[in-house]
Amino acid sequence: MIDWLLNRPPIWMALIIFTATYLCAAVIFAVITGLARGERARAFKGLSPGMLPPLGIIFGLLVGFIAAQVWTDFEKAKIAVVNEASALRAVILLAGSFPAEQEARLRAFVDQHIDTAVNQEWPEMARQKLSLASVPVHLLDALTATLALSPSNDGQKLAQSAIVTNLEKALDARRQRIITSRSSVSRIKWSGLLLQALCTLVAIAMVHSDNRATCAIALTLFATGVAMSILLVGCYSRPFTGEISVGHELLDQVMTTVRSAAPSP
Repeated sequence: MIDWLLNRPPIWMALIIFTATYLCAAVIFAVITGLARGERARAFKGLSPGMLPPLGIIFGLLVGFIAAQVWTDFEKAKIAVVNEASALRAVILLAGSFPAEQEARLRAFVDQHIDTAVNQEWPEMARQKLSLASVPVHLLDALTATLALSPSNDGQKLAQSAIVTNLEKALDARRQRIITSRSSVSRIKWSGLLLQALCTLVAIAMVHSDNRATCAIALTLFATGVAMSILLVGCYSRPFTGEISVGHELLDQVMTTVRSAAPSP
């Protein structure tokens, strides 16, 4: 269910989450006010209003704890893509220090790597199926080809060393990209957050069970905060999944550079 929801567009996620949250609040309102009769009403009113702030604070702390992980992972994913694109662009620029045939070969390897990343790896990362077991064949081929070069001057020696360094950076950035793509909010964390929200809604309903209008207003306000918190965490919970995700635009730009600046045959 969570996987299905997180793959929806944000507008549909918002509609589903807010509807479900308000429906839950309405059920709690109906049940608690319906039960608030006689001894049960006195028992409900016996619940101290002082319980509400601690419950709300605990909910807020849980949201903050989960959000910190979510946004940290999202930033890591963006940085990994930026580093990979930057390293590959540097390889393209440095390849110009070598003869046309060798330059074209390095450009081809980079182009093939980006094409594989965009068309094969990104969809797999969105489904959290890509693992480190997958081998970046084209990057390894580029590294092998670079090490096999025979520099004819000091400039080419420096360029060869820099290309090797940037290919290693690209490999490391790809590893970080894959690792981050498998990050998500665990079901235990989701369960804890939702259970705390439920407990707080029930407590609010009990405290205000003698005044239906006040009860409805309080439940609606807190339910809105709960829905918005869940929506924000859900939209960013998987860095490469959904419309709000880390894209491959930077790699596309590098690919465009590779193809537009390719040496003429």
